[in-house]
Amino acid sequence: MLHHLSFGVADIERACAFYDAVLAPLGYVWQDLRPGEAGQAVGYGVPGGGDKLALKHRPDGQRPPGAGFHLAFAAPDRMAVDRFHEAALRQGGRDNGAPGLRAHYGPHYYAAFVIDPDGHAIEAVFNAPV
Repeated sequence: MLHHLSFGVADIERACAFYDAVLAPLGYVWQDLRPGEAGQAVGYGVPGGGDKLALKHRPDGQRPPGAGFHLAFAAPDRMAVDRFHEAALRQGGRDNGAPGLRAHYGPHYYAAFVIDPDGHAIEAVFNAPV
C-alpha cells in the first residue's frame, strides 16, 4: 500500500549514522549522502528494493509527528530486535520500550521501541513463533 515514508531531520549526517546503525540488524540498507549539498535526502530499504524510508534534511523547522504516530520496521528475528534497540541507544536514541514480548498485541509479538535523535518514534518487531 505504501510506496515510501519520509522523515524530516535537523542534521542529516547524525540521522544517517543513527539509521545506518539501527537498520543494519534488520537488513535495511541504502544510502545516497552528498555532504555539503543542500536538500540532502537518504533512503533505506531492502537491497535492490529501492527506498521505503527517506530522511530529508530540514534544518529549519523540522518536527516529528505528534502522539500516536510511530513507524514499525519488520525484523527477521528476535535477536535483530535486540540489536536494533542496542544500536539506537548507542547512537543517541532514547528508550521508549525495551525489547520483549507484547502479549497485548499477540502471543508472538516481540518488539522494541525508541525515539530517534530528531524525536521520531520507531519500533522494530518480529511477530512469528520462535
